Amino acid sequence: MALTTLKDRVKAAGVRTASALDEDTAHERTPDGGEEPGREHADDAVVAAWLDRFETDVTAALPKHIDGRVFLAALRPQLPALLGRCTRASVFQSAVTCARFGLIPDGQQAVIVPDGRIAVFIATYRGFIDLMYRSGLVRSVVAGMVYEGDDWSYEPTAPAPLDFTHRPNVLASEAERGAPLFAYAFAWLEGGVRSAVAIVTREQAEETRDEHSRAYQRAEESGANNSFWHLRFDDMWLKTALRRSEKLVPTSAELRALVAVEQAAEDGRPQILAALDPETAALEAGARLAAAQAEASQDTPTHRLPLKPLRGRAKPRRRNRDKKKRR
Repeated sequence: MALTTLKDRVKAAGVRTASALDEDTAHERTPDGGEEPGREHADDAVVAAWLDRFETDVTAALPKHIDGRVFLAALRPQLPALLGRCTRASVFQSAVTCARFGLIPDGQQAVIVPDGRIAVFIATYRGFIDLMYRSGLVRSVVAGMVYEGDDWSYEPTAPAPLDFTHRPNVLASEAERGAPLFAYAFAWLEGGVRSAVAIVTREQAEETRDEHSRAYQRAEESGANNSFWHLRFDDMWLKTALRRSEKLVPTSAELRALVAVEQAAEDGRPQILAALDPETAALEAGARLAAAQAEASQDTPTHRLPLKPLRGRAKPRRRNRDKKKRR
């Protein structure tokens, strides 16, 4: 039965994920013929065994509006290469994480690619746009690339939508349009309000790649040159603009979770464990901080409360003394 929220879907295969991780650790210590490091493609028997074990968990993680057969039809052709180069557990994790976001790993909405021996899930800029719509407050998202031969203007101080215009020469050849100058993204919100425009030049995209993409750095160091930045630079350029625009518009919890999941992949952490509802993650982080502070308070000496200055016995009221005299 499909689960309704990302948070529920995260919990759905948690126990199975931990089990797969434990078994994969043992598997790496004593590799068998099905997953020997360095093999480029797994045979049909390995793919069939993986599907027999994990197909139910993957499809159970999908939201209701995604047909499990469609998801598996996109995933199945990639399994021989993924299982030949990556660990079974990482293929399972990336597939389930992709399913939880309701994105199809068809190269259009999302991809699953090797990062060394670890398979990682990456949402394309189209998948990112799809999740932006899920906030319910975004009416349309516009993302594009401005080329040298295009007609465009950008005046940030002008009122929207006069601050930015782009008129591409759609009839021009690729050579006539020239090289791309910058990527941009913005959103129209319910009520007719337009967000600010996020603009990313090539230099800024390369700076983001060089400073923040550890997957790119690992691919450069190994000489593989097979990160998503290597293979689809323009898509990542557009996605960088979309990620900047995401900070300017109301977003869904799933989109905020996607950012955390992709950062986990960059950091080399399991993506499936990061696919949590951001509000829940924030509460958990706050609880951990409070617990740490409580523990720390047990180790520090408590301060003595200030004492009131000592006084003598209060004198009786004058009225009482006068009564005594009359007696």
